[in-house]
Amino acid sequence: MKQCLFFETGKPVTPIMDQLHRKNASPRGQTRHRLKAVLKAGIVCGLAGVMQMAAGSAAQACSVALVLAMDSSASVDAREHQLQINGLADAFLDPDVVNAIEVVGGIYVTAFEWSGRYQQVEQLSWRFINDGATASAASNTLRQAGRGYTEFPTALGYALGHAAVLMKRAPAHCRRKVIDVAGDGINNDGFGPDSAYKAFDFNGVTVNGLVIAGPDSVPVDYYFTEVIRGPGAFVEVAGTYDDYAEAMKRKLIREIIGNGLASAD
Repeated sequence: MKQCLFFETGKPVTPIMDQLHRKNASPRGQTRHRLKAVLKAGIVCGLAGVMQMAAGSAAQACSVALVLAMDSSASVDAREHQLQINGLADAFLDPDVVNAIEVVGGIYVTAFEWSGRYQQVEQLSWRFINDGATASAASNTLRQAGRGYTEFPTALGYALGHAAVLMKRAPAHCRRKVIDVAGDGINNDGFGPDSAYKAFDFNGVTVNGLVIAGPDSVPVDYYFTEVIRGPGAFVEVAGTYDDYAEAMKRKLIREIIGNGLASAD
């Protein structure tokens, strides 16, 4: 805690207390007046300390820290990218998602899009969402996010590494840590998920996947075998990009509430 200041002089409380303890430092009346002031300052400092402790307890009580990673590689065209953005933004307006957030007391969220090895673009900086108003604000920010890149391949290992770094920067210690990776293909540039899990700190982190399946099952199988990781990890499947919004809604509810309390339907 920062040192409390004596509210009348702007000087630290401790030096003033030292002065009061000096014998014959000032006339009796002045000493009595200053002692009262110091006692008042002590009360102010004590209240400040209690408030800081309460704030720390609130941070410790955080239920979920969630990192959302959205695929913007070359396989994702403009329409598909917009469906992803709108789907995620709409999910934070959904009453069931907002209710889940309120039930757990709020969540910390950040989001970015990813494609090539060094093409990760922030869409939503870390923020605390705990009700409809804060969820709506996050939705608006996401909807206004432009696309950073269009021509790069699918560097999934690098995306996971970036997500791990973001998780380390979460502004609060949360009971659960979840990375949510959405994509429509397998890694085809740079190191893969296995190498990312060896190189970066994923201790206590669950990695889930949202796969846009398309005409074959290869991406789905890949996410099941190579991407998801940690306790309760799962893959949510959207048949096409048109199904993305509903899949994201289901996934967020499951991640926020926890596997034991949410339906996987």
